[in-house]
Amino acid sequence: MDVYEAVTSRRAVRGFTDQPVPREVLERVLSAAAWAPSGSNIQPWHVYVLTGEPLAELKKRAGERLAAGDPWDEAEYVQYPPALKSPYSERRSAFGEQRYGALGVAREDLEARQRAVSGNWQCFGAPAALFCYIDRDLGPAQWSDVGMYLQTVMLLLRAEGLHSCPQMAWAKFRESVAEIVSPPEELMLFCGMSIGYEDVTENAGRTGRAPLDETVRFIDGY
Repeated sequence: MDVYEAVTSRRAVRGFTDQPVPREVLERVLSAAAWAPSGSNIQPWHVYVLTGEPLAELKKRAGERLAAGDPWDEAEYVQYPPALKSPYSERRSAFGEQRYGALGVAREDLEARQRAVSGNWQCFGAPAALFCYIDRDLGPAQWSDVGMYLQTVMLLLRAEGLHSCPQMAWAKFRESVAEIVSPPEELMLFCGMSIGYEDVTENAGRTGRAPLDETVRFIDGY
């Protein structure tokens, strides 16, 4: 698979089979992803990978919290501004319509929407999950570095025939994750990432992208 194919075939998959992901594949991907760029090469990512019983225990605890109606953990960072302006608000709304439309969930069916959202905390059935932390003392530039690292991981997973789903949703259950991975106090959970082989029987709508002239300006010197 070339780079273009990896980029265009990567998407947030929300339905995985239970086929195990070999440990050597995960090690190969993460070893190569370490070459992702970061300012002054500080490599600000801290990663925990869960499979097998530890991941099953996390899913169990998350499921119990959902069933009990426990509140989400206090946010440690802002995922979206409270007043998301145009064109970002329209793009977010379009994503929601396409996502739930693919599932056949009506806008007013809040219960069905909540069931769909709850799949996040079961990793959509994936047999492997990655949890990415960043040091609390670091700033926006280092968060950007983490984003480049995670994108590199996702593209390498595609090269291995795997899919993924990055999930800020896990920050809402960060205390449950911490019970399993025991991160140092100075680290903050940014996101999880479900990893596995796609369940092709799932209804998999794909979100579109803005046209090039909406996001890119060429200032030609030719």
